[in-house]
Amino acid sequence: MSIFLILFYIFIAISLIFNFLGVLGLLRFPDVYTRLHAATKATTFGSIFLAFAIVGYGFLTWYWSGYSDPRALTFALHSIVAIVALLATNPTGAHAIARAAHRSGVKPKMAVVDRLEDSKTAKEVKK
Repeated sequence: MSIFLILFYIFIAISLIFNFLGVLGLLRFPDVYTRLHAATKATTFGSIFLAFAIVGYGFLTWYWSGYSDPRALTFALHSIVAIVALLATNPTGAHAIARAAHRSGVKPKMAVVDRLEDSKTAKEVKK
C-alpha cells in the first residue's frame, strides 16, 4: 500500500470524525446558534478533508496513468472547485441563518452579551 493511500485514508478518517462531531453538536447543543456553529464548522472541515483526499487521489491516479486519464484530472479539479464553493458559501449561509433567527426573535440561551440587540437598542434610542 502506498504512503499516499494511507494519507488519503487518514484524511477520510479526519473527515468522518469532524462530520460525526457536527452531528453530535446538532443533537446536543441547546439553541439554534450553537447548533448552527457546530454544524457549520464541523461539516466545513469534514468536507474539506474529504475533498483533499479526493483531490489527492485524483492527481495520483492521473500521475499513475501516465498523464493520459483525463477523468482523474477532471475529478480532482471538480473537487477543488467544490472546496472553493464550500469555503465561500458555508460561512455566508450560516451567517444569514443566524441573522434571520435573531431578527425573528429567537434569543440565544445563556447568552451574557447580545451585541446585535444592544446595537439595535442604541439606534432606537438615538431616534
